[in-house]
Amino acid sequence: MSFYLTEEEIQQMRTNGYIGPFDLYERDEILEKYKNIRAKMFDRKNAAYDLEHTSVVSGYDRHLDIDALSEHVMNPIIVNKVNSILGPDLICWRSEMFPKYPGDEGTDWHQADTFSHASGAPQIRWPGESDFGGAITVWTALTDVSEEVGCLCFIPGTHEEMYYDESKDMEYTPDEVNALEKDGVKRGFFGYDYRNLQKDPSWKPDESQAVPIKMKAGQFVIFWSTLMHSSLPNITKDQTRLGFAARYVPAAVDIYPDTDSVTEYGSELSLERYGVVSVSGERNDSHNRVLDESLNGFSFER
Repeated sequence: MSFYLTEEEIQQMRTNGYIGPFDLYERDEILEKYKNIRAKMFDRKNAAYDLEHTSVVSGYDRHLDIDALSEHVMNPIIVNKVNSILGPDLICWRSEMFPKYPGDEGTDWHQADTFSHASGAPQIRWPGESDFGGAITVWTALTDVSEEVGCLCFIPGTHEEMYYDESKDMEYTPDEVNALEKDGVKRGFFGYDYRNLQKDPSWKPDESQAVPIKMKAGQFVIFWSTLMHSSLPNITKDQTRLGFAARYVPAAVDIYPDTDSVTEYGSELSLERYGVVSVSGERNDSHNRVLDESLNGFSFER
């Protein structure tokens, strides 16, 4: 069975920069997965990076050691839809866990092209000296996501022009987490001020065009990383929002070029155990290390 996007959905993606939400897991299934994943998050013996739980990036690439997430990034319902956008030869190059606890600030408006905004060096490089590429992000709700708990927000149609220069410097200031307020709303960027990357310091996103993306647990939305996106604060007192983002690019894209470690958000990540996951098509081992199985022994068999 195939799960590709329809021609109409592909056109929506081209126009708006996002598509969805789509149903993926039944209610009982996602509740069980949520409990399993939350429990495994605290077991780091096979994690790709030697980090403390308190690190902002402790949720990076847990698809490399948590079986439920390894299985998730290869789910054909997701992969076929991303194939419709990026073609048959596809790799998952990163995943991130995004918890938002009661009282947490929103995430500021941002775009990601080379993903060098925090590390200072390009983390993905498209072939042919392309200076504009980005990645496809598949953001899955592990809990119900309302505006009150801090849902994603998109500004449709902003994915084809970069308003930020990721090569500019941003200073990591962890004391500003949950302390920045912009236009009366608490929002920052995990210890950075993303406004420092604006090409035009006086420019502001047109928030009148923003669309809140409310989702049920078990649904996912697909969007270009270059789409202007943010999230709202969690204004509840007792509800945690948990989302899982898997990032995909064509197999020809060079991942972490010319580096063996990444330093960002106050942590250093050694890439010694890292590898991309080939989820469909030709794997192209010439420039990326491709893992046949996870660090937990899960086979990435398609």
